[in-house]
Amino acid sequence: MWRARAAAACLVCQSLGNSGYGMKGKSPLQKLHLVSRSIHHPCYPNSKFQRPPLRIWVQQFSSLNHLTLRKTKLLYVKHEYQPHRNFWLARVASRLLKLRYLVLGSAVGGGYTAKKTYDQWKDMMPDLSDYKWIVPDFVWDLDEFIDFEKLNKALPDAEDLARLLPDFDKIGESLSSLKGFFSPGTPGETAFKATDQGYDNDKQYKKVSDKDKIDQLQEELLRTQLKYQRMLERLEKENKELRKLVLQRDDKGIHQRKLKKSLIDMYSEVLDILSDYDASYNTQDHLPRVVVVGDQSAGKTSVLEMIAQARIFPRGSGEMMTRSPVKVTLSEGPHHVALFKDSSREFDLTKEEDLAALRNEIEIRMRNSVKEGCTVSTETISLNVKGPGLQRMVLVDLPGVISTVTSGMAPDTKETIFSISKAYMQNPNAIILCIQDGSVDAERSIVTDLVSQMDPQGKRTIFVLTKVDLAEKNVASPNRIQQIIEGKLFPMKALGYFAVVTGKGNTNESIDSIKEYEEDFFQNSKLLKTCMLKAHQVTTRNLSLAVSDCFWKMVRESVEQQADAFKATRFNLETEWKNNYPRLRELDRNELFEKAKNEILDEVISLTQVTPKHWEEILQKTLWERVSTHVIENIYLPAAQTVNSGTFNTTVDIKLKQWTDKQLPNKAVEVAWATLQEEFSRFMTEQKGKEHDDIFDKLKQAVKEESIKRHKWNERAEDSLRVIQHNALEDRSISDKQQWDAAIYFMEETLQSRLKDTESVIEDMVGPDWKKRWLYWITRSKEQHVRNETKNELEKLIKCNDDHAAYLANDEVTTVRKNLEARGVTVDPCLIKDTWHQIYRRHFLRTALSHCNLCRRGFYYYQRHFVDSELECNDVVLFWRIQRMLAITANTLRQQLTNTEVRRLEKNVKEVLEDFAEDNEKKVKLLTGKRVQLAEDLKKVREIQEKLEVFIEALHQEK
Repeated sequence: MWRARAAAACLVCQSLGNSGYGMKGKSPLQKLHLVSRSIHHPCYPNSKFQRPPLRIWVQQFSSLNHLTLRKTKLLYVKHEYQPHRNFWLARVASRLLKLRYLVLGSAVGGGYTAKKTYDQWKDMMPDLSDYKWIVPDFVWDLDEFIDFEKLNKALPDAEDLARLLPDFDKIGESLSSLKGFFSPGTPGETAFKATDQGYDNDKQYKKVSDKDKIDQLQEELLRTQLKYQRMLERLEKENKELRKLVLQRDDKGIHQRKLKKSLIDMYSEVLDILSDYDASYNTQDHLPRVVVVGDQSAGKTSVLEMIAQARIFPRGSGEMMTRSPVKVTLSEGPHHVALFKDSSREFDLTKEEDLAALRNEIEIRMRNSVKEGCTVSTETISLNVKGPGLQRMVLVDLPGVISTVTSGMAPDTKETIFSISKAYMQNPNAIILCIQDGSVDAERSIVTDLVSQMDPQGKRTIFVLTKVDLAEKNVASPNRIQQIIEGKLFPMKALGYFAVVTGKGNTNESIDSIKEYEEDFFQNSKLLKTCMLKAHQVTTRNLSLAVSDCFWKMVRESVEQQADAFKATRFNLETEWKNNYPRLRELDRNELFEKAKNEILDEVISLTQVTPKHWEEILQKTLWERVSTHVIENIYLPAAQTVNSGTFNTTVDIKLKQWTDKQLPNKAVEVAWATLQEEFSRFMTEQKGKEHDDIFDKLKQAVKEESIKRHKWNERAEDSLRVIQHNALEDRSISDKQQWDAAIYFMEETLQSRLKDTESVIEDMVGPDWKKRWLYWITRSKEQHVRNETKNELEKLIKCNDDHAAYLANDEVTTVRKNLEARGVTVDPCLIKDTWHQIYRRHFLRTALSHCNLCRRGFYYYQRHFVDSELECNDVVLFWRIQRMLAITANTLRQQLTNTEVRRLEKNVKEVLEDFAEDNEKKVKLLTGKRVQLAEDLKKVREIQEKLEVFIEALHQEK
């Protein structure tokens, strides 16, 4: 029994000596533990055994076998014989020593092997940091549908889970011990077997060439990328369908809740208001938007269509199609539709008929926005595109930059496009999407220089190379494409560089076919296989994701600052209004127009309040002023030259009928229309005391002129009026003395007015009389002197014959001329006749006035038809007929005005006001002034600030 135990102890010593742990060579027995040396060892000789001292090198162990280890100091070991000692504790110590070395050896060898394996796998794994975008957007929205707090509370704690798991450390130690017992060879050899094997594998792995390793890694990377790409497409498709179902349920009202307006729609509304408020995009508008710029035909519109997933823009072959900025707001929705800001019609983008109609509508709007003599316009067309899976952002497609103005373009087209592009890119928060055609030489690019001027550091620029398929075929050196993507060929810098393919050049290609072609191209492209392009730099899908992320990042960083800026602007405008207009309400241009509209309509209605007497007096007076000259010159004077009353009445009847048939009704309608205009103008321009606001004067004048221009008198009015006037003029029966006296008064007033006008004309012809010449120190001209001499000679002729005819005979003209020549005055016969006309008119009017006074008592003779009386007052009857016709005509016209024409004028005024209300340019032109502009700015700033605050609140909630 005792000998067996001693033999076991001896075996332990031998195994420890053979293992040589931590040393090169074999360890002597004397180096063992004190307890081991005290045991009788049968393998050694008796006590007289002596060995010379052994000198050995002791080297420390290291897991880094390929490094040179530091040598230690020489150790001198003496071998001495120890007497036999029998202790039971030795057996226990031997067991513990064996277990310690087994555990230590297994741990060192296993740790080294594990570390080498981990380092190899770590070097072979691709860098997946660029694939964070793979996680779809709906993952971030899961907290809206799943209550993670309740789920977290329901799950057990980490400590409880840890208690259920086994102790892997203890299991590893046990397995290592078992492996040491059952493996062949000594425990030391087993412990270091894994270490030696790892060292040999490391040498073999280094023998593999670097080129093979790179090729292998590239292939693995491509396979991984394709795998993740397919996973991404599948997840996106599922996400798209799920979101479509959710949105459709919301539209049908299944959840019985009111959907909130999306963030992008709220933001787009703010930009629409800003486009009206600040059309030049100056420093006041620093809100982010994605500005798409590029050379003409570089593929800007095609990239935008791929992002919108619909062929929505007009297309042409090499000609300029984008003639004005187009703001496209992309947002998610259950259906793929598009609609304009100022229209309620929805275009279904899944139907080719609606797509064609949308493209046609965009082209029409572009051409209408271009002013005459121009090629491009600064007016922005706002379009909203909704659909499942669309990235939310706001893009502005600008006209392509050109280098030469061709025929048919305005001379300033190039400068206008540059100014529009600079105006949008000067916004420090605008994201510049620079589109470069990859199929043409990089040296021909114009837009890159412009972009580098606006964003020298490239902090907000994304570079996109289009038509890469053509570039790969045509470019002799593929490295040139890599240099373009890396930004080495251009002076501009950018946040990111992308390469896309937007089709084969066929305008009838669908979006799905273009996507399929793009994916097939990049999967087989040498540019991707040779790592000239990275996977995240290709396809329009990756581009849209990157642009959307950049857009929202810029929005979150700048929107609050912009809201504070508009808040300060609002405070300044409100202070200015309080200081300048403390007692007036803040009415913008539209509100002022509505106020002016109500005032104008009230003034039109006030026309109906004019009394009939006032209308008739104005009409009668105005009509007589228009026709009096014709009555005196063409009716009364020719009839007065007759020899008897019968001829006088016949002549008067004939001329009155001719006048009524041809001229009188038309003159009457003209007078009525002019009277209506004068009254309408009087009401429109009449100041109403302190309530009068001169800011409406220009608008009222424009409305009045346009309404009068559109108004036309009823054509049937002349026919009915002609019959009435005929009947009135045919009546010659004066019923009472009052009418007779009224006719005499009317005749006398008319003749006196004519006489006064005639004397004024004669005075101008002959010059001042002797009193004026002496009082005002003025003299007659030579012509006036000749006319004065002619007048004196003609007056002598009338004095000789009071009943002289209205015209001079030729011999009388000759006689007057010779008499004047005898006094040294040379005169022309035409001058004599012209002077005679005025002299005879004065003589006739004086004679008619004296006859009118005689007829004041002639009503008795009129009733007896002037029988047995030398007095004949037919001229009084004529004036009575004229007077009665004027009264009846005025009454008829007044009825037409109040019953028909005023209402028609009111209708015209309403139509004009409605047209003006829809014409913003007209309102801006007619409602001007500092007060209007200040109110407009104040309203816009308030509206922008309020919408920005709502948007910021929704943005925080989404976070």
